[in-house]
Amino acid sequence: MTAVPDGLSRCPWALSTPDYVAYHDEEWGRPVRGDQALFERITLEAFQSGLAWITILRKREAFRRAFAGFDPGAVAAYDEHDVDRLLGDAGIVRNRRKIEAAVANARAVVALDGGLSDLLWSFAPSARPAPTTLADVPAVTPESTAMAKALRAVGFRFVGPTTSYALMQATGMVNDHLADCAFR
Repeated sequence: MTAVPDGLSRCPWALSTPDYVAYHDEEWGRPVRGDQALFERITLEAFQSGLAWITILRKREAFRRAFAGFDPGAVAAYDEHDVDRLLGDAGIVRNRRKIEAAVANARAVVALDGGLSDLLWSFAPSARPAPTTLADVPAVTPESTAMAKALRAVGFRFVGPTTSYALMQATGMVNDHLADCAFR
């Protein structure tokens, strides 16, 4: 466990940049509910696939502008012209498959009975012991595997078990702050 100048202990992954410190302290691992907020998180996690999270974090405001504040209804209405527009937006990650997945995922959110929030939170595991090192934090769990399978079954793309677990961590469905972290 390491501390930044404020003296608080934090998870080691959060210490390399002020952006990570702020994300760790203010957002990561805190419960997030609501379809729009969770659609944002699942979209950002999908765009992160194969990239460093800091890249996505630093482009987050541009993603919000590009994807109508992550309003699923608005994004579900995007067409090929919108996809082309987004491919030209240097503020976001310009990957056609990921952009098309975001649109498909918005359509899946709109079509869900019961909403995205209820579906995702239905996979939240019961509490487990706090990890003591980063080696204790899994990349995939049975719950994240089941979540990914359920999401794909209703039309989601770019949501494998690892992405699903990262979503669970980011949105407080699991608490993977290390045992000695001041933000656990």
